[in-house]
Amino acid sequence: MAEEQKELLARLRRVEIRARGLSHQIFAGEYHSAFKGRGMAFSEVREYRYGDDVRNIDWNVTARFNQPYIKVFEEERELTVMLLVDVSGSRLFGTELLTKKNVMTEVAAILAFSAIQNNDKIGVILFSDRVEQFIPPKKGRKHILRIIWELMSFQPTGKQTDVGGALRYLTNAIRKRCTTFLLSDFLDYEGEALRFTDALNIASNKHDMVGLRVYDPREVTLPNVGLLRLGDAETGRTCWIDSGDAGFRARYHEAAVQREADLQRAFLRAGVDWVNISTAEDYVYPLVKLFKQRG
Repeated sequence: MAEEQKELLARLRRVEIRARGLSHQIFAGEYHSAFKGRGMAFSEVREYRYGDDVRNIDWNVTARFNQPYIKVFEEERELTVMLLVDVSGSRLFGTELLTKKNVMTEVAAILAFSAIQNNDKIGVILFSDRVEQFIPPKKGRKHILRIIWELMSFQPTGKQTDVGGALRYLTNAIRKRCTTFLLSDFLDYEGEALRFTDALNIASNKHDMVGLRVYDPREVTLPNVGLLRLGDAETGRTCWIDSGDAGFRARYHEAAVQREADLQRAFLRAGVDWVNISTAEDYVYPLVKLFKQRG
């Protein structure tokens, strides 16, 4: 147990060093441009001037002084950032450089360090087929290290995925508008339909949502290596397939392409920005691309 904890602490330090370096060198400016304060805070009242928006007239002050006054607002720069991170069984899959869990942990760490550099608060919801843990938004390095530690070491109770449940929890738990990064492989279906589209639409109306889909190339393209025994990490079901069958490989790929198209449509309808991140590639480029698109 002691050796396992030592290894976790060493990994925590490695993730912190990489995430802090990337957030300082690459992401700090991009993050600031991409995720501006969306709220408007009341500042003062002043006399109405020609061209002012009549919707901002303060009728109480106007009545008191018998001439029109308007409310003046200024942008609230400070953000609350929430990370919704999928900790279901499928996150442990990975056939290339990293598992999906590794990628989600490192990406979340970068976002967290970028947020605190911008003086934003950051919180986390870990979810599987239930909300596993809620870490309320706070600031500071100690808080960030706790988040990274939980992402690396947390052992969920559930194995399956309920993205909609996590989104509903977010909507109820965070009252003010926040910026939310949803990190998942989004393998959450009922039959052939995504289960979370209604919850996504509701959450995106209240919060600034960003979807980060983390996937492994073998979930899209199957190699020709003969008979394979495949297991579903979320349900425990297993089956044998013949990867040498070209027709089967084609259908496998078509199904993966259809899943991505379904997800893209769901994000577009909800007005949610999103990006694909592969376990086989460096996640820096897709993150920078996302930030530039929003900046």
